[in-house]
Formats: sequence, C-alpha cells, structure tokens
Amino acid sequence: MNIRSIRFRLGAWYAGLLAVLLVLFGGFVYVTLERILENNLHESLAKEAQTIGDALLSKIATTGDAYVIDEIEEHFAPRTTNHFLRVTRADSSVLYESGQPHDGTFDPAKVPPAEWQSSSWSEQSMPNNKKLFVYGMTYSGPEGARYSIQAGASNNQISAVLQGLLISLAVVLPLLIAVAAGGGFLLMRNALKPVVEISTIAKKITSRNLNERVPESGTGDELEQLSTSLNRMMERLEDSFHHVHRFSADASHEIRTPLTILRGELEDLMRTPGLTPELRDSVGSALEEAERLSRIVEQLLEMTRLEAGEMLTGLTPFDFAEMTKTTVDQMRLLASEKDITLRFEGTQGLYVMGDPVRLRQVVVNLVDNAIKYTSTGGSISVTSTAANGKAILEVADTGIGIPQEAIPHVFERFYRVDGARSRQLGGTGLGLAIVKSICTAFGGAITVQSAASSGTTFRVELPTESKNPSSST
Repeated sequence: MNIRSIRFRLGAWYAGLLAVLLVLFGGFVYVTLERILENNLHESLAKEAQTIGDALLSKIATTGDAYVIDEIEEHFAPRTTNHFLRVTRADSSVLYESGQPHDGTFDPAKVPPAEWQSSSWSEQSMPNNKKLFVYGMTYSGPEGARYSIQAGASNNQISAVLQGLLISLAVVLPLLIAVAAGGGFLLMRNALKPVVEISTIAKKITSRNLNERVPESGTGDELEQLSTSLNRMMERLEDSFHHVHRFSADASHEIRTPLTILRGELEDLMRTPGLTPELRDSVGSALEEAERLSRIVEQLLEMTRLEAGEMLTGLTPFDFAEMTKTTVDQMRLLASEKDITLRFEGTQGLYVMGDPVRLRQVVVNLVDNAIKYTSTGGSISVTSTAANGKAILEVADTGIGIPQEAIPHVFERFYRVDGARSRQLGGTGLGLAIVKSICTAFGGAITVQSAASSGTTFRVELPTESKNPSSST
C-alpha cells in the first residue's frame, strides 16, 4: 500500500479524526453519566433523610423510640441496601445508627457526626479508593425537639456502572474505528477511482497517440472539470505537435532540393580543371559540409516520420538474434581497421514483431558508435538474449565512456558530449536520438550505463513474439 497516496492519507485522517471524536465522546459520556448518577444518589439520600424526619420523627412523642427504630429497619432496610443511617438527638445521644453493611465498604463508627445545620454534604474516604457520600440535615419536631439525620451510601454501584461503561467503550470503540476506517477506505477508493482511471490513461498517452482522451464522468463535479481541462490541454498539445511535425517534415523536404543542387554544383566545380590547390581544398571542405548537412536533413526527416508513425506499416515477425549476428558480421571490417575485437553472442530463435530494416539501423548505429569511441586495440561485445518476455540487445565497449552528468542527455537531438571530437568523427548528434525513436516506435526502450574512461553499455529491450511465426501450429 502506498502510504503517500491521497487515498491512504485521507483514509488515515478520517480514521484518526473519527478515533479522536469517539474518544472525546466516550469521555463526555463517562463524565456526564458519573455526574448524573451522583446527583441521583444525592437526591435519593436527601429524600430518604427528609422522609425519616417527616414520617417518623414528627410522631416520635406519640409512637416512641422503639417504633421509629423498627420502622427505619423495616422500610429503609439499611443492612439490605448497604446505606448508612444515623439519627442523633440534640443532646448528642444516638437514636438510631445502621450496622456494618454486608459488602463491608464502610464502618459506621468511623463516620463523624453531622454538624447542626439545615443540610450539608460530605464525602468520606473508604478502603479500596471508595467513597461514602453522606447527607446531613437538622430536623425540628412539633414539640421543639431537634434531631440530626445522616443518610449515606457508597459509590460502589456508580463505580460498577462506570466500569461497565469503560469496558463497553474499550470493546466497541476499536470496532467502530476499524469499521469506519474500512468504510472510509472504500469510500475514498470509490471517490478517487476516476482519478486512477485518468492517471492510467494519461500514462499511456505519448506524442504518438495524442488523439486519446481521458474519460469524462458527466457528474458535474471537480473531477469532471479536471477531465475536461486535461482533454482540452491534450487537444492543444496535439495541434502543436502536428504543427511541429509538419514544419520539420516540410522544412527538411524543402531543404533537400537546394542541398542536392548545391552538392552537384560543388562536385562540378571540383572537376573543373585549373583549380588552385587552395581553392580545391576550400571547395572540398564546402562539399563535405554540404554532405554532412544533407545527412542531418535526412535524419531529421526520418525522425519526424518515425514520431508521426508514418514508417511503422508492414510490420513482420523476424529472428532478431539472426539479424543482429548478420549485421555484426558485416561491420567487422570497420572494427578491424582500428584493430578492435568485435564479438557476438546470441540466443537463436529470438523473434520480435517489427521492421527489420529499422531495427537493423538500431544495431548499426550502436555498433558504429561503439567503434568510433573505442580506442585502437579495444573490444566490443554484442549480445542478444531473452528475459521476462523481452528481447535484450546489449552493446558494450571498452571505449572512452560517458561522464555521469552527460548520461541523461545522450538521447537528445544534437547533443554531443565532446562537440569537437564528434564533429571530427563525422557525427551529427542525431544517431542515438534516432535509435531511441525507433525503439519507442516498436514498444521498446533503451538505456545506457557508463562512466568516463570505463566503457559504455547500451541496452535495448523489445517485446518478443511467443514462437517462430513460420512454424506450423
């Protein structure tokens, strides 16, 4: 998974934001529920104390102390509810005090007496970090008797409810976040699916198929606007490329005629008797430049036709290794003139679909280039193999090499690593550009590895045919 993709980042931000919101919501629910439960407990204790005063202590002069005690035990059942109850007279004598609760959360003897005031709240710390909430109030009977009533309860039940809530949140929140993250990922994938389609089609568009367009969803959203803008941009690029190609083709074609006339006149002038040696050298130099300019024009015209796809008709399957071997054998004479060893190793039956003439030109240009820039006594190795469904051609030499800063530019038109030396060797700066155009035209690619004074290796990759097309099926 690409962690830098927009889909991943949006999904991560969505899941992270949702996790933070759910945690904040869980914390809010926890705090709110704790406050509600404590308020309800406070209200219950206050109501309990008030009921004891109004229902029992108000009639104590008639019913007696024993009746009040029995009624408290029967109706409020402190031992059953684990509540704390204490009724104290004005002379500090205790009328009633609840016993030790069954859960042992507090000791009634350790609860201090209430202050004599209308009402008060206090919290008593109990073992195991528990709390005892105590409500105290002063009650005045009809005969003027005063009583202090204390009603208390531990926070055991509140803690149990809150603990259950925490467990539920700990189980549910990760599941919710996981489901939300998965749903967010699917949502982002569906939302960005048009972008993936646009990117996929845009990668396939080159100068040879600028007529293709990215799909337009018709939804009226920003993605449709992006698709429309890209299509309009490609229309403008297509028009520009057509203008450039037409100009290059027309200019090359128009220059060929005057160059041919110029070369003819210079050749006639060379045959004129009585020319001085200096004039003959000047005319010869001009004739060489005219011929060089003619080669440049022809190569430019050839590249223009290649890029326009005009020279890719009539493709046939053929043995690429056999064609390479034959070409290398024909060029051994050029290598032997410089005492250069030219070797070939190839896999027989290596078939590709293409134009043998054009692909032979690739081999010729690469080998010729290697011969030019390899010193006397050097060696050149040409290999043709198959790997991963590709026909591989490698031309490696022990020549002067290419500086690292020049490698990204060697396939550019008119680029020369050493302009003066290339000019002396008859180079036009278009040979490698033509090789790349031919490889690209047939669905292949070319790369180079080199270092100054360490030799150079050119590697060509072309799609292969599955088997010999001439064999019967």
